[in-house]
Amino acid sequence: MSKRDYYEVLGLAKGASKDEIKKAYRKLSKQYHPDINKEPGADEKFKEIAEAYEVLSDDQKRARYDQFGHEDPQAGFGGGGFGGGGFGGFEDIFSSFFGGGRRQDPNAPRKGDDLQFRMTVDFEEAIFGKETEIEIPQEEECGTCNGTGAKPGTTPQTCSHCNGSGEINQAVDTPFGRMVNRRTCPSCRGAGKIIVDKCPTCRGAGKVQKTKKIKINIPAGVDDGQQLRVSGQGEPGINGGPAGDLYIVFSVRNHELFERDGDDIYYELKLTFPQAALGDEIEVPTVHGKVKLKIPAGTQSGAQFRIKDKGVKNVHGYGMGHQYVIVKVVTPTKLTEKQKQLLRDFAELSGDIPEEQGSSLFDKIKKTFKGES
Repeated sequence: MSKRDYYEVLGLAKGASKDEIKKAYRKLSKQYHPDINKEPGADEKFKEIAEAYEVLSDDQKRARYDQFGHEDPQAGFGGGGFGGGGFGGFEDIFSSFFGGGRRQDPNAPRKGDDLQFRMTVDFEEAIFGKETEIEIPQEEECGTCNGTGAKPGTTPQTCSHCNGSGEINQAVDTPFGRMVNRRTCPSCRGAGKIIVDKCPTCRGAGKVQKTKKIKINIPAGVDDGQQLRVSGQGEPGINGGPAGDLYIVFSVRNHELFERDGDDIYYELKLTFPQAALGDEIEVPTVHGKVKLKIPAGTQSGAQFRIKDKGVKNVHGYGMGHQYVIVKVVTPTKLTEKQKQLLRDFAELSGDIPEEQGSSLFDKIKKTFKGES
């Protein structure tokens, strides 16, 4: 099944700005987050959204995607274009039809498969980092047969069908003459060996499924959808080859007070009308502790204040983000008669207030909202 267009996944046009890509990702990732959305398919949808954002949020990756789409030649053939060996890509094509090219030894050491582990972390854990221990399901070499798959006291036999090569050649008559087609041996499935007496523990697989505990360091500043590679913690290698790698993909839980955008944190501050009109100095929460913030007189709803270096440490070490405080002026819904009268007086006087009268009125309003007589 072909991949969907990344822009389509995020519901965007091809010329979307970085801000539009961020907003779309934040909205959709919250909607399909595995901790929130329990509907079938939500987890796969979340992975698709994270993959699309990872490419489109990176200028280099996005430029290549816009040029090649999902058929990026660098993704398929490495940085050297076509295989780095001159005509490696074409050699593979010809070998599959005509039996030419290099023949891979089925018993040669091969790297084990990579594993992916999705880890959900708290908002603060993602910001400050943490050393923790995780349990992952992993295949290990069977201790009974030492990975051979054969019953103790016996050994795998060389496949008589392919003579241990793991491949068979099949002659095909074509208009161009007789051609040889190479394919995987159906008897040994490419292993080159047949296990006559299977190990009772692993039933011939040579591996057993176990749960493994490993310690990891969650890097400070990691964001939702980012991943961490843990070298050598994937599936064990084949025929003595190196183990694969473990990729940990992070999902960050939402916070009840703060919202994160990259390395910056946003906080909505609710103010009363007197605080916004007269100014105030109040304590504002940040992830680093409370700080005092001076609210100037005449502050409007929607005003934004920056608290420097109170955001998130960049995960790649490029400095520190900030916290932005967004003001929301709250209109009172329950007023005493005295408060209502004061506001009526204010409405009548607004626009042309003598200095001494205005000062007196503001003092009255301030005292009234503070509960003073």
